[in-house]
Amino acid sequence: MRSAILARPKRFKSPKPAALNSPLKFPADFHNKVLCGDALELMRAMPAGSVDLVVTSPPYNLKNSTGNGMKDGRGGKWERAALKNGYSHHADCMPHQDYVAWQRECLAEMMRLIPEDGAIFYNHKWRVQNALLQDRSDIVAGFPVRQIIIWKRKGGINFNPGYFLPTYEVIYLIAKPKFRLAPKAGGEGDVWEIMQETRNKHPAPFPVALIDRIIGSTNAQTILDPFMGSGTTAISALNFGRDFVGIDVSPDYCRDAELRIAQHKEALRLN
Repeated sequence: MRSAILARPKRFKSPKPAALNSPLKFPADFHNKVLCGDALELMRAMPAGSVDLVVTSPPYNLKNSTGNGMKDGRGGKWERAALKNGYSHHADCMPHQDYVAWQRECLAEMMRLIPEDGAIFYNHKWRVQNALLQDRSDIVAGFPVRQIIIWKRKGGINFNPGYFLPTYEVIYLIAKPKFRLAPKAGGEGDVWEIMQETRNKHPAPFPVALIDRIIGSTNAQTILDPFMGSGTTAISALNFGRDFVGIDVSPDYCRDAELRIAQHKEALRLN
């Protein structure tokens, strides 16, 4: 496999400042690592076809809202919700067309990185803007969406009397022609009722059970998450003895992910 070169990003764990300017090489500097840096730049440093599966959930751009921007004057639970403040090192308030263009660039890189039997599980949130459903079709248009999986969560938040309480998110299965599920995995159905994560300080964490459902349904050996957050995709990959590549722009989240991964490795070792 050929090497890919990129100036090393400022990784929070690097003990030697001089190493920050040394090149990154694939796979040694990527496999089973959490890389702190720009998702597009780091994906572009990876060779085509170098990961088997992508599992990710990008920032949703929720603070760019035609409504109240996730603010509720009545107080209550949502008033204290961490996501109201955006993400660490990402405000989650881009102009909509810029956000769409960014996410389409990211998806194009993900498509380049998977082989002909690879797939992307791309979790996103539908919402209402200007009284119309924003179903993210402007992001996924032209990509080979094979299926929409409904992730049904428990409860939800809704301050708008114009529509019912939303209790689900969607996962786009974007697959290349030869992608197949693992034997017997197709019987799961396309509506997954899985409780959201409650013991995680990240503002929008994946539940491990959700990613276990995805990774366990494939034969993928190397799994990429370019918006890794608190590291749940890595945790799930470890559960199945797979390799992971994790990327996040936030040093805070990278540090938290490294700690969670180390703790999980120790728990697996003891068990």
